[in-house]
Amino acid sequence: MIDEARMRRIRWRCRRGMLENDLVLHRFLDASGDVLTENDVANLDELLNMTDSALWDLIAGRGEIADASLAAFVARLRLPMNQEAKDAR
Repeated sequence: MIDEARMRRIRWRCRRGMLENDLVLHRFLDASGDVLTENDVANLDELLNMTDSALWDLIAGRGEIADASLAAFVARLRLPMNQEAKDAR
């Protein structure tokens, strides 16, 4: 489990210039922040080092991810987004 101070820093880093990324990242943290592992944080750090457009391409499924661990993490990021789409139907 990630301590509270570290989680605040992660949330701050998840503030993005592109609203879509900001919404996906914050909804993910709201849903899964209390169970993040060190590996999850490492994957999130890798994503947060990307530009907004590159990150959105991965989240939206328009980009390829070679690393299996990172691909699985991005799939988890998409879960709240997919649930909202189902609820809207």
